[in-house]
Amino acid sequence: MIEANVVLTQPLSNRRQFVARTGGGHHLLIDDKDGASGPTPIELVAAGLAGCTAFDVITVLRKKHMYVTDYEVQVEADQAPQPPAVFEKVRLHHVVTGVDVDRKAVEDAIRLSEEKYCSVGAMIRKTAKFETTFEIREVAVEEDSNKVAQGAVV
Repeated sequence: MIEANVVLTQPLSNRRQFVARTGGGHHLLIDDKDGASGPTPIELVAAGLAGCTAFDVITVLRKKHMYVTDYEVQVEADQAPQPPAVFEKVRLHHVVTGVDVDRKAVEDAIRLSEEKYCSVGAMIRKTAKFETTFEIREVAVEEDSNKVAQGAVV
């Protein structure tokens, strides 16, 4: 079971700032766009999607023994104009940096995340269309050492 709770930080003001506590004991501030002291709840959903798919993809790439030196997932989402302002379109962009990273391995990892593993994505797909892209940034290992030198985008 997943647990979380939020507590209003300033009950006697008009602010909508809360301290959130996860079941794992982590704390963070959530706020509205006016307060701007923490992410909004919908920003946390976008970050949760990025994190969920990132966990899946990097796990699969590591199982395939890909030498990944950096990895990033970027998420943009368009919301419905009227409440509830659910996500209607989501754009995910994966940036995988590494040495001899196989394009098919990246495609397979992303597909598995989207079709099988990412629970956050599965929930969001109930209301949103997804557009997923990726790029591989190749780096080279210097012959004289174990250092990795930056290379070109593939």
